[in-house]
Amino acid sequence: MPVVAAASTPKTEIAPKRERYLAHTDHLMVVVIDFADGPMSEPDPPHSHPHEQVTYVASGELIFYIEDKPHTLREGDLITVAPNLPHTIQLLTETCRLVDTFTPLRDEFIEG
Repeated sequence: MPVVAAASTPKTEIAPKRERYLAHTDHLMVVVIDFADGPMSEPDPPHSHPHEQVTYVASGELIFYIEDKPHTLREGDLITVAPNLPHTIQLLTETCRLVDTFTPLRDEFIEG
């Protein structure tokens, strides 16, 4: 299995002051998302998807909402999201780095 360095993985701007890069195998995807638009006075609009998700907070602090239930997360924390549950975030710090793991693959992320 190839090893890919972050420096050689293209970053994609997903919104102003937000970018992501990713790696995947045939059945598992890891997505690193860098946020630089905090702190936020309101959470992002909720979304859902049919994928299982595990999120690791690599840096920063945020409120992670799952079905409107708030979970305050800090660097080193993990949270899981079951398929099809509405969820969103609200940054509490200026910057935040999240590492999301998905199965199955998020094809829309691969396709751009």
